[in-house]
Amino acid sequence: MITAFKNHLNTQFKELTTSKFLLACSGGVDSVVLAHLCAQCGLTFALAHCNFNLRGAASAADAQFVIDLGLELDVPVFQTSFDTNAYVKAQKVSIQMGARTLRYDWFDQLIKTHEYQFLLTAHHREDALETMFINLSRGTGIDGLLGIPEKRDYIRRPLLSFAKSAIVDFAKNNQILWREDSTNASTTYLRNKIRHEVLPLMADLHSTALENMVQTQLHLKETSQLASLYLEKLKKDLWSVEDNEIHITIDLLIDTPSVLSVIYGLFSPYGFNDATAVLELCQRENGKKLLSPSHLLLKDRSTLILTPLESSFIAKESAHIFPGESIIEYPIQLSISKIKEVSPADHHKFIIVDEDTLAYPLQLRHPKEGDVFYPNGMIGKKRVSKFLRDEKINVISKASIWLLTDAKDQIIWVVGYRADRRFVSKLKTDKSLYFNIL
Repeated sequence: MITAFKNHLNTQFKELTTSKFLLACSGGVDSVVLAHLCAQCGLTFALAHCNFNLRGAASAADAQFVIDLGLELDVPVFQTSFDTNAYVKAQKVSIQMGARTLRYDWFDQLIKTHEYQFLLTAHHREDALETMFINLSRGTGIDGLLGIPEKRDYIRRPLLSFAKSAIVDFAKNNQILWREDSTNASTTYLRNKIRHEVLPLMADLHSTALENMVQTQLHLKETSQLASLYLEKLKKDLWSVEDNEIHITIDLLIDTPSVLSVIYGLFSPYGFNDATAVLELCQRENGKKLLSPSHLLLKDRSTLILTPLESSFIAKESAHIFPGESIIEYPIQLSISKIKEVSPADHHKFIIVDEDTLAYPLQLRHPKEGDVFYPNGMIGKKRVSKFLRDEKINVISKASIWLLTDAKDQIIWVVGYRADRRFVSKLKTDKSLYFNIL
């Protein structure tokens, strides 16, 4: 195995031979064998071990084992300890998800603090197949069937092409000791159930079943690369970027061959994994939207608008303005002053109001359901929501709309768009206040 590993490094992981890196070591057979292989190849690395304090004395024994391994291989060892149960309770996540977040946040900190170039993990062939079955059971596309990538960001997985049996045989043949995690035998977790029940059944189909599945993943990887090239071409044809938004012409999108596959490929990186739901959104009425954990997808007439959530959600903050204030810094910047002359230029950026009409404190807030005002230059009153529709302001842009209101919650100004005529100054200079967007 050492010869195969050296050849694999020279062909696929040449960067590891000239850089220092961290090796995530649990004390289990996979990471311990990887550490021995790296040491025998003369690579420069340190071990990084997390104690999650989930198995009492066994967790402490794992930590001591990794320290001893570092001494044996003459490499540095970094260790940390987590109160994992308290973390997952506070974050309301599973033990597995919480432990993953804790360890990768710590690895990231070590990488930056000690200027390591890479992090090695000891995932092997069966880990990649388990991931494929997990994703398949949940519903996925080609990328989900690829399993675990060998390289992503600063993470490297040089054992992915090696079978678990080869790793165990190497350890036994070289009298390498390791620690057994008792929880790995439990089938409570989905991954363990696939490891202990599904993969053995697949292996029993015929002697090369698992190897054939790995070969299938390689074929799918090539197909995925071709699909990526096609999707990049489609983006040039279908997408236009405006500020922080991506605009997609609906008619062009739905006329694309294999439209559901195209939709999945285009939108799944943004968290929209249900291609049918996106296609249905294209056919729904104006203003309908879908949310993913990270993005909003809005139908705006003949266009889909894709934008990050942080720029699309309407904030809940508001701010009060009291008599005598001249500068407002938050949530938007306004200046307030008495003025004798004004220029009509940039008229949307300011209003001039009659101070006698103002009931303090004033407030800056976002629109709410039922807001009505009396637009200056128009007859009668109008709902703010209809005014914004008539101005062709989409739902995403509405997130940045502010209203200036008085103590009675009467609207003085749809900021940057239209004043309420009840408050407009007749230019009596001693009674006029000038509100200007900075």
